[in-house]
Amino acid sequence: MIKIGLFGVGLETYWVQFNGLYERLLRYQKEIKVKMESSGITIIDAGLVDNMEKASSAAALLKSEDVEIVFLFVSTYALSSIVLPVAQKLKIPVIILNLQPVSAIDYKLFNSMGDRGKMTGEWLAHCQACSLPEIVNVFNRSGIQYDIVTGYLNDEFAWKEIEGWMDAAKVYHSMRTNRLGVLGHYYCGMLDVYSDLTQQSAVFGTHIELLEMCELRSLRDKVTITEVNDKLKEFNRVFDVSKECQTEELERAARTSIALDKLVAAHNLGSMAYYYEGNGGNEYENIVTSIIAGNTLLTGRNVPVAGECEIKNSQAMKILDILGVGGSFSEFYAMDFNDDIVMLGHDGPAHFKIAEGFVKLVPLPVYHGKPGKGLSIQMTVKHGPVTLLSVVQGKDGLFLLSAEGESVPGPVLEIGNTNSRYRFSIGAREFMNQWSKQGPAHHCAIGTGHVADKIAKIGFMFNIPVVKIC
Repeated sequence: MIKIGLFGVGLETYWVQFNGLYERLLRYQKEIKVKMESSGITIIDAGLVDNMEKASSAAALLKSEDVEIVFLFVSTYALSSIVLPVAQKLKIPVIILNLQPVSAIDYKLFNSMGDRGKMTGEWLAHCQACSLPEIVNVFNRSGIQYDIVTGYLNDEFAWKEIEGWMDAAKVYHSMRTNRLGVLGHYYCGMLDVYSDLTQQSAVFGTHIELLEMCELRSLRDKVTITEVNDKLKEFNRVFDVSKECQTEELERAARTSIALDKLVAAHNLGSMAYYYEGNGGNEYENIVTSIIAGNTLLTGRNVPVAGECEIKNSQAMKILDILGVGGSFSEFYAMDFNDDIVMLGHDGPAHFKIAEGFVKLVPLPVYHGKPGKGLSIQMTVKHGPVTLLSVVQGKDGLFLLSAEGESVPGPVLEIGNTNSRYRFSIGAREFMNQWSKQGPAHHCAIGTGHVADKIAKIGFMFNIPVVKIC
């Protein structure tokens, strides 16, 4: 279960000077907590810290609850000396909430109060910005990882930022507890795809589980007719099954899909990467040429699967899936200079929940660049805003590469693959140049909506660089 921390800061000296100020600021903090909790995430509220003793107690509570990130609500002016010990003990990112009660003080009402003591108390209730430079100064000098959200309590922009940070914390937690299965081996010679598994675990906290084809075969050999019939019903519910699909091919894919489900359950996997070839029509080749439908079902059920053993892209797909925007396996297919678009797709797997219209299950007489034949997925990503994401292994370590564009209608290649047309604000030619120069592998994950701002926050959480194209 993901937990997020919250604590407020203020100046203890004010409470006896300005009647009701402390209670008023507590109400603001409670309002923030309630709004955060509406997302379904558990909020650990350590109260309003106004002296060193409370700072120590707040740090101990938040540390014991193992929160992923902590929000610091600057309720009024506060001394940086009570903020620093909390941040130092937690050693996690701190998001400073510089949130006034309202967008602006009612100057006419304020100046008509007459009593300068009351006026000062009213000002202090709106004095969040006063302490921000002091806290940031100390964080900078102390090496504390932080960011800032500035606005007011009902500020739509500020809450979009807060929700983005909460989503980033969710991704951070989920990736660190994820188990990624690797089935088979790399596509031979595809050097860009080769990944440093230790680096993936070190950066994302992901456990890498190496899987055996013989285990998948053993599970497949035990599949019953009843299970096959149930899986065929699922195929017909999820896919628009082409009449060209032979019964034998459907049953072959169903058996493999059932075995994949059991493999994922046996190892408690949250994502997977795979590739295999087999030899001369042997059983392993039979399995791997019937695997796309099952892996597409897994991907749509929040277990994203990347083909060609593209582990880095499985990580990217998982990030987008946690954000709830899909994450479909893709590579660059072609460019249309007349329409100024780039085409991306793959023979699968796909994320069927982000399809435009029906997801077709169709037969392929040959898998391009791979052995055998079988069933494949034909779909287009939902028209509208999209985000591309790649986990890049560069010479200096991992970083995230993102781009925002639009999936647009128009003719696509109906070759039994996922295939979509994408337009970017800088144009297809410049996009291809800029994206490629960052050195990603030739695959990427595609999700719906524009979420590059959240990806930037995710990079912050993992303390890795983020590059955004467009």
